[in-house]
Amino acid sequence: MNERDLDFQLIQRIQNGEQQAFTLLVKKYQNRVANILTRYIRNSGDIADVTQEVFIKVYHSLETFRGDSAFYTWLYRITVNTAKNYLTSQSRRPSSLDIDTQTFENEGYDGGEALREPDDPESILHAQEIKHVILNTIEQLPDELKSAITLRELDGMSYEEIASIENCPIGTVRSRIFRAREYIDKQLQPLLEN
Repeated sequence: MNERDLDFQLIQRIQNGEQQAFTLLVKKYQNRVANILTRYIRNSGDIADVTQEVFIKVYHSLETFRGDSAFYTWLYRITVNTAKNYLTSQSRRPSSLDIDTQTFENEGYDGGEALREPDDPESILHAQEIKHVILNTIEQLPDELKSAITLRELDGMSYEEIASIENCPIGTVRSRIFRAREYIDKQLQPLLEN
């Protein structure tokens, strides 16, 4: 039995009134939710509160979960929306994102090899500068591009999963990711030419 089927059985138990099943669901996903939230919320002290808010929303919305998509995809969408709502209410911008250099390389991103672990101090400084430019560039992207590139490059989600989370066609997801990569590449070009 795969994870999707196990989650669906757990959700059915919750929908049938079994409170212990919800506790199991929270324990299974609370760290994932907290990790997602760290990409948006700067104050680590607020992460636990927003995580709790996510699971309150999940609990109240579980009756509407039909299983059309994987539970994690549905949970991810709730988590990101809750983070955005929190930031709006706090008048804050999302925090900078951690970059997994391997993900950029796996996606065929041209600048990926420049992010690999450098051997000498000059290379270390250059790699740090590249990472800084990527982080700043992602922060400046419009929300729909930022969300798509984050879900793909940092969370490793498939185009189908992103389309489900973003509630848009796969072609739109591909276009957003392409445009985000193109913009990042444009910002990196001067550094990569040196």
